[in-house]
Amino acid sequence: MMLLRRLGALCLGGVFALGQQPYELWMLAVPALIAVLVLVRLDASAKQASWTGWMFGTGYFALSLHWILEPFQVDAATTGWMAPFALVGLSAGLALLWAAAFWAGQRLRPGPVSIALCWASVELARAYILTGFPWGLVGYVWAPTPVAQWHAVLGPHGVTLVTLLVCAVLAEGVYNRSWRQGAVSLVALAALWAGGTVLSPESPDLAERPVVRLIQPNAPQHQKWDRDFIPMFFNRQVDFTAQLPKPDLIVWPETAVPNLLANAGPALEVIADAAAGTPVVLGIQREEDWRYYNSLITLDSAGQVADLYDKHHLVPFGEYMPVASVFARFNILGLAARAEAGYSSGPGPALIDLGPLGTALPLICYEAVFPQDVNGAPSRPDVLLQITNDAWFGTHAGPQQHLSQARLRAIEQGIPMIRVANTGISAVIDPAGRIVDALPLGRAGFLDVPLPAPIAPTLYSRTGDWLAFCALIVAFAAMILWKRRIPIDPTQLQA
Repeated sequence: MMLLRRLGALCLGGVFALGQQPYELWMLAVPALIAVLVLVRLDASAKQASWTGWMFGTGYFALSLHWILEPFQVDAATTGWMAPFALVGLSAGLALLWAAAFWAGQRLRPGPVSIALCWASVELARAYILTGFPWGLVGYVWAPTPVAQWHAVLGPHGVTLVTLLVCAVLAEGVYNRSWRQGAVSLVALAALWAGGTVLSPESPDLAERPVVRLIQPNAPQHQKWDRDFIPMFFNRQVDFTAQLPKPDLIVWPETAVPNLLANAGPALEVIADAAAGTPVVLGIQREEDWRYYNSLITLDSAGQVADLYDKHHLVPFGEYMPVASVFARFNILGLAARAEAGYSSGPGPALIDLGPLGTALPLICYEAVFPQDVNGAPSRPDVLLQITNDAWFGTHAGPQQHLSQARLRAIEQGIPMIRVANTGISAVIDPAGRIVDALPLGRAGFLDVPLPAPIAPTLYSRTGDWLAFCALIVAFAAMILWKRRIPIDPTQLQA
């Protein structure tokens, strides 16, 4: 029976993963979340609960993060053997956090509500510890629904907390066969849905708005740095840049120029000539004092470098290797790192000036995954600007999940986003997270899109994660006080 429960938790985790892109089956994922909170009610000890949490988490992360196999297939002869270890290690490792939450919740006060509080806490911690990895947060299950608009008020961790608490109350109602608890939670879910509909801003007026050109060269990763293909991809971007009529801004993707910045003078002149006076934003690598940076620059109407930003939130094991000297002994180097040196981090979030379009917060690839980084801009920008190379993520789940999180960042800030990806999905996103227009995956081309205006600052943009943090403290305090008032069966507190 115990084995069946563990396998059931594993399968429920896989079903919960179907709420992520590209499936977006939230109507299956939410019941799976409720079901595991009912299932853990059958566990007699914290240790048993931790096994339920670990199996559920392993099933969830294994399916939702299966795109992690893709980077290892770019040079399969060298790194292909690492792929299964990466998927198993990442899935099982992240699931340990959920196991800890289930264990702590069961120790605190057996039942779904205490587990939900601990679960929301570890999801918040997941965004910060060891540089953070907030990919696929529980609250993202609502991304394709009106409930996603609550990100503007509560932020991603607040939405996760509310989701888990509502599902926990419903799970308790199912376990106790209490129609009152079930009714309360269903009313709460309906209120979240209705409230999200009300919170959604009206569609923006795009008349007389500046036009941005998105350049998508569609360079597969195994060809991107091949000397035989580099000229083709570069010239393709130049041709797209030269097309008439001219927009107000042209944006190329991450590492779009094959040269280091110090050697890129002739290439930048070609780009400036094609742009014919239109400012260009592009991704490029640069070297300074023997350090390499993954950078973004802006070329003004005269073709001069007007602004520069260095990526500061690097991908562990991709752009740099933690404890690199240890891994180097086994010839294990960062997948995306330049040669053996790896990349260095830039100083942090900064704004760049886009002239008539206002100021922009540049985000290079992975940086758009971190709500706290977007919220950490020196001042409120007029636009979020993400350039990325999602060829690393394959052509299925990875790029679509990355886009979905970019949409949530726009909602959280009430700021439009320009998103340009090497192989797609390039898009302009309005402050409600709606896609104004987009270039699909795997297609080379360019797209001229009007840029929506930002709306008033959201509550989350003012408070950041402090609101969720304080809510968790209050909820834990209430739980502890309630625990002191109500006696608990000591058999439920076995280690």
